[in-house]
Amino acid sequence: MFFLQDTFNPDVPHQFDASSYSEIGSMKDLFGIPLWQADSFWQLLLRFTFNFIVCFVIIQFFYYKKSKRRDYYFTFLLFTVTIFLLVYLLDNVKMQIGFALGLFAIFGMIRYRTETVPIREMTYLFITIGISVINGLALTVSYAELVVTNFIFIAIIWTFESSKLIKHRATKIILYDKIDLIKVGKEKELLADLEERTGLEIIKFEIGNIDFLKDAAFIKIYYDQSAKEMSTMNENQRLKDNNFQND
Repeated sequence: MFFLQDTFNPDVPHQFDASSYSEIGSMKDLFGIPLWQADSFWQLLLRFTFNFIVCFVIIQFFYYKKSKRRDYYFTFLLFTVTIFLLVYLLDNVKMQIGFALGLFAIFGMIRYRTETVPIREMTYLFITIGISVINGLALTVSYAELVVTNFIFIAIIWTFESSKLIKHRATKIILYDKIDLIKVGKEKELLADLEERTGLEIIKFEIGNIDFLKDAAFIKIYYDQSAKEMSTMNENQRLKDNNFQND
């Protein structure tokens, strides 16, 4: 240590032009914020690309394939991008997990003022938000665990969306004009007429409001819907259900 002190020459730093080092330092930082961090940049790009691909596969090949709703397609993709970047970048400034979960819950329960979001769309919205939060916050787990977690989401969605073992029981509300067939004791004739006119294999039916002035009645029918079919009349059905009261 005494040797270092004795042989230290204070003129040595000037020989290497110390001003050049300060200039280099100023190029890397702007007001104390780094202009470029290679590791963080490539990690962000890798995780964002991976998250976007996973959510795109789910939205494109599972949701949009059946519903053909471009408005929700656009919404889900934007939610994917926004939520991922939000939680990923805020995590770098020590965002607490409580805030992340609160944000996740708020967006997961969103209901638009202009339109009530159907349950299927809400489910996919919840899934895309959940996947984006997981991929954005799971910075301490291995890439293998992250890939397996996302693969589990895709596998489960594919299983339940394409499985022929799971049948969806759909309903329709019909304004029926043969008022004489709604009488007690004519259930078989009514069922046969409904199946012939609708072309559906009806499981059961319910008779609702009856209008004797117009000789018509509301009848709600139940039938099994195939996995490839997708009804877009849920909201109209709910509106009619509000008026579907037994006398």
